Amino acid sequence: MKLSAVRAIITGGGSGMGRAFALHLASEGASVAVADIAEEALADTVNAASDLPGKVCAITADVTDEASVHNLVQEAREQLGGLNVLINNAGIFRDGLLVKVDRETKKVSRAMSLEQWNQVLNVDLTGPFLCTREFTTSCIDGGVSDAVVVNISSVARHGNTGQSNYSAAKAGLVADTKLWAQELARYGIRTGAIAPGFVQTPILDGMRPEVLERMVSVVPLKRVALPEEVFLGVKFIIECDYFTGRCIDIDGGMVV
Repeated sequence: MKLSAVRAIITGGGSGMGRAFALHLASEGASVAVADIAEEALADTVNAASDLPGKVCAITADVTDEASVHNLVQEAREQLGGLNVLINNAGIFRDGLLVKVDRETKKVSRAMSLEQWNQVLNVDLTGPFLCTREFTTSCIDGGVSDAVVVNISSVARHGNTGQSNYSAAKAGLVADTKLWAQELARYGIRTGAIAPGFVQTPILDGMRPEVLERMVSVVPLKRVALPEEVFLGVKFIIECDYFTGRCIDIDGGMVV
């Protein structure tokens, strides 16, 4: 699929990688609907794309809410004149160890709450499920025979200390990428996943320098990725018509 023919929904498009994906696609003439719960951030994304050849519109949506996702897909389809790409990028962190043992009292406590677990699973796994189900329904109903779903996973899918919830969600997303590729191929819908390592986003920008330095020390390339480098993986999945059901690691050689 040529990027100029893309009519995409990007969740989590108000900032970070989602915004970068939207701007890169729009610079290639694509039409993009960015979705987020943060209205001001969405407006900033639209403003940043104002001089680009493609179209970028904003739709406020909650990926954990079934009705909101339905409205998102319907509105994006109307505003863009159809849909053929979905990028499931929205994600959150709520880190914590499974349990903690107090060094002095030896008392064991439940460190990660059920609320933390559910919040991350709802956004990072249930969200992509709802969005993909609604998007593919729209494509099949509309007779679209060439469509792509790109899931943003993480290197943490292999298991990362303090991220039981996030690791489970991101591993599940890769599993669903493979499964959906098998289920949807008959309709001309491909799937792919990207598993980034550390990426230069507002989350990293807010870290203390010593913490970031410690994180980067485990990356063989000794730096974080730029959002545009992750976009190269997204671009490949969209453009390569023989790619489906696989995950591309863009992590600087990092091992978790």
